Amino acid sequence: MKQIQLSDHFSYRRLLRFTLPSIGMMIFTSIYSVVDGFFVSNFAGKTPFAAVNIIFPLLMMLSTVGFMFGTGGSAIVAIALGERKKEQANRYFSLFVYIALGLGILLSILSITFIRPISRLLGASGQMLEDCVLYGRIILLALPFNILQFLFQSFFVTAEKPKMGLWITLSSGITNMVLDAVLVILLPQPYKLAGAAVATAMSQVVGGGAPLLYFGKKNTSILRLGKTRFDGKAVLKACINGSSEFMSNISMNVVGMLYNIQLLAYAGEDGVAAYGVMMYVSFIFAAAFIGYSIGTAPIFGYNVGAQNHLELRNLLKKSLIMIGLFGVGMIGSGILLAQPLAAVFVGYDRALMEMTVSGFQIFALSFLFMGYAIFGSGFFTALGDGVSSAIISFLRTLVFQVAAVLILPFIWGIDGIWWSIVVAEGMAVVFSALFLALKKQKYHY
Repeated sequence: MKQIQLSDHFSYRRLLRFTLPSIGMMIFTSIYSVVDGFFVSNFAGKTPFAAVNIIFPLLMMLSTVGFMFGTGGSAIVAIALGERKKEQANRYFSLFVYIALGLGILLSILSITFIRPISRLLGASGQMLEDCVLYGRIILLALPFNILQFLFQSFFVTAEKPKMGLWITLSSGITNMVLDAVLVILLPQPYKLAGAAVATAMSQVVGGGAPLLYFGKKNTSILRLGKTRFDGKAVLKACINGSSEFMSNISMNVVGMLYNIQLLAYAGEDGVAAYGVMMYVSFIFAAAFIGYSIGTAPIFGYNVGAQNHLELRNLLKKSLIMIGLFGVGMIGSGILLAQPLAAVFVGYDRALMEMTVSGFQIFALSFLFMGYAIFGSGFFTALGDGVSSAIISFLRTLVFQVAAVLILPFIWGIDGIWWSIVVAEGMAVVFSALFLALKKQKYHY
């Protein structure tokens, strides 16, 4: 079967074929991220599980450097490829990889040093604090590779090798699952949490290290790591262009911390555990939308560089239709699967399971809006309009969610916390639609 190229005309079938590896890559990344939660909850206990949920937002915040340079940088590289500037595209690609790797090393050192006071600030105390520090320090050793893993997920698509990215993600995930099964189950109780952390860290080494080796030598893709020079303008452009994804992930995890604080106040440790289950499951659903945005971004970027406005309109129309269909299907799946999914994580505690099922059936309604909000932000990143993308992400992941999670619990109690994400995503879609309308004439889509 002929390899799909960025310059092709995309039908629904071809668009799905090209984006499915990215969707699968992100879904599988989310699934193996959930594996730690499953093993820790079922074999290490409720307190270590709550500790993982407390520290997890911090770990995700640090990895957003990879998202920023991956999404922001790949748009710049794709536009250069569309302009037939292949050598410049490879110089940009190399620059973004080296900068992200250097920042990963620096952030790893700083975060390991200050993990204890940060964990205390997030509300952890007693044994939960010790568990946060132990789990966090082990995983932070692999932070540079985790950052590279997220970065390369975008660049594999730009390099016209989305299937290669999927296979590496599968390898990383299998590494995590196998090591979790071995270390968490077989190690004695005091070491099970550490075993889960080692499993995740090793999977990140595979996920970030294998692409580094692939692009570092001669390969069959259109990108290769090589010599470059520092270009402050390009780095700043990538940061601005990827600022929406950076802001989205930072804000999402800051809000996650706020949710945990609110839940500790309204429902205690059980509330944090229930929210953790919902987050794990929602990562899988949201990953499909993120994967689609990652998969289509280089196509949009290429056609911007080639000034092919007709294909831009074609891609946008088809994308909006498919995302709507995905969203409806996900709501139905979320409501139907709430109980069996909750049982996988917290079936050992009846009250905790009932809280989780009730909350997730409300939470699932957000999937109708989430896809459009994620795609709207990613679409403007692909066009090189980082400012519009960042505004959408800032409103969606910080302003609307913070306001909702602070206000709605006063009205509906703990149910207000679950409804807050639905309200926030709905408001984000309204603003995404407004930006699409306002920018239509400028970009001719």
